[in-house]
Amino acid sequence: MNTPLLVILMGSRADEAHAQKVAEAAHELGLESVLRVASAHKTPQHALQILGEYESGSRPVVYITIAGRSNALSGFVDGSVSAPVIACPPPTEAYGGADIFSSLRMPSGVAPAVVLEPANAALLAAKIFALSDANLRERIRMFKKQQAEKIIRDDGDLHG
Repeated sequence: MNTPLLVILMGSRADEAHAQKVAEAAHELGLESVLRVASAHKTPQHALQILGEYESGSRPVVYITIAGRSNALSGFVDGSVSAPVIACPPPTEAYGGADIFSSLRMPSGVAPAVVLEPANAALLAAKIFALSDANLRERIRMFKKQQAEKIIRDDGDLHG
């Protein structure tokens, strides 16, 4: 069986801290990930070269795109690949939050998911891979169980 790969594609190195949060969460779930940089606006040929590298392989791939402002990267990637794409734009105070709309509205036939929290983007990728990986499904079940147990412990600590 081919090991799944999470490709985290940033629009620029300015997005690296956000991308690292995704990579750390993916690692905790047992996913292999790789960080890459390409811009839909500034380096479209380089972006296509990167995508071609992963699309031509036999490994299952999920892409997480991280780009702010005008998030053309997510739509560009989704329009160029057959694998799932998850847009995880970095938070910003600029534009009163209106820049998020560039991640939400896509043309017909372009359908990246949008997940704002880095750890949740990694979790969604893991759930996609888990559709065909029973071991990963079990890791996700254990992760969810640990989260629930923590809430119950916290409640017990407060309530006595």
